[in-house]
Amino acid sequence: MERWPWPSGGAWLLVAARALLQLLRADLRLGRPLLAALALLAALDWLCQRLLPPPAALAVLAAAGWIALSRLARPPRLPVATRAVLITGCDSGFGKETAKKLDAMGFTVLATVLELDGPGALELRACCSPRLRLLQLDLTKPADISRALEFTKAHTTSTGLWGLVNNAGHNNVVADVELSPVATFRSCMEVNFFGALELTKGLLPLLRRSRGRIVTVGSPAGDMPYPCLAAYGTSKAAMALLMDTFSCELLPWGVKVSIIQPGCFKTESVQNVGQWEQRKQLLLASLPQELLQAYGEDYIEHLHGQFLHSLRLALPDLSPVVDAITDALLAAQPRRRYYPGRGLGLMYFIHYYLPEGLRRRFLQTFFINHCLPRALRPGQPGSTPAQDAALDPDPNPGSSPMTAQ
Repeated sequence: MERWPWPSGGAWLLVAARALLQLLRADLRLGRPLLAALALLAALDWLCQRLLPPPAALAVLAAAGWIALSRLARPPRLPVATRAVLITGCDSGFGKETAKKLDAMGFTVLATVLELDGPGALELRACCSPRLRLLQLDLTKPADISRALEFTKAHTTSTGLWGLVNNAGHNNVVADVELSPVATFRSCMEVNFFGALELTKGLLPLLRRSRGRIVTVGSPAGDMPYPCLAAYGTSKAAMALLMDTFSCELLPWGVKVSIIQPGCFKTESVQNVGQWEQRKQLLLASLPQELLQAYGEDYIEHLHGQFLHSLRLALPDLSPVVDAITDALLAAQPRRRYYPGRGLGLMYFIHYYLPEGLRRRFLQTFFINHCLPRALRPGQPGSTPAQDAALDPDPNPGSSPMTAQ
């Protein structure tokens, strides 16, 4: 069959001119993703010339180019103007860095901290403009939340409140569910869910009036069963479901809701090894003697060591999370979910599409790989052949000398 002639030089100039115009109109980041996309488009062009008639080839190339540009182009953003944003948990980490960036962009920032004379508050006072206002807020105290609502109303009478960033979070235990006191579940829920819920509900009249934004910092631990993070993960899962509900209910009001699901980053709380050591000692002191005998102190020490080892992979640059929060506040069409951090795409692919055994092994490999509790180790009182046979038949023998062989 005779092949159709490929477009002439003049036609190619017209196609190239239109593509260049589209490229200039798009706000693209010049970097590896753009270069990779151009290389793939060139390879696709080569294939199309040899395999497809010109009309079909042009359609394929046009569709591929449009998809590539739409993925790589920065979405159109709203002007900062006089917009005001309330950010919780600005003592350190994502909250502090977001407050600094939004202040530099011209936002009126209302930043809440646990301690007005703490290092984070002092740093914000020193490096930010007079527009930034600090407010002490403990999300477990209804009086503090009421005061924060009145403070926000008083400082946004002329500008309105454009955005709320629910960033404050809390986790004080890394242990199996059976080893975690119920009080730790309650404390995580009080800060990560109930406190944020009460604050968000109180600010909804202002956010509905401005047709503004709600941005909540969640965690992948709320989407998948991270070992030893049940108290933290369940509170984040509850918060994610609440935000999805808000997203549907507030759509007629024009309020857009986004959730940030960051990977592991080196925030101050993550790097505070002394604090994690203190929490481990408190956990050991609070355990009933029966549980301590069944699991063993070395079991908890092993979990603690594995957790600290996993934190060495934390990323030092917090800007991907800060940029995601900023985009959720200013993008004309913000995403429902943002996943800043290395390896999250692979993690979610494994979680949603691979068998349960592989999912579990993946999380154990890159986070915490349990060893055997003391009562289940061969030769220990209470250990039986039936229990030994019920163990995982294919454990990872190299993760720890205490792992089941």
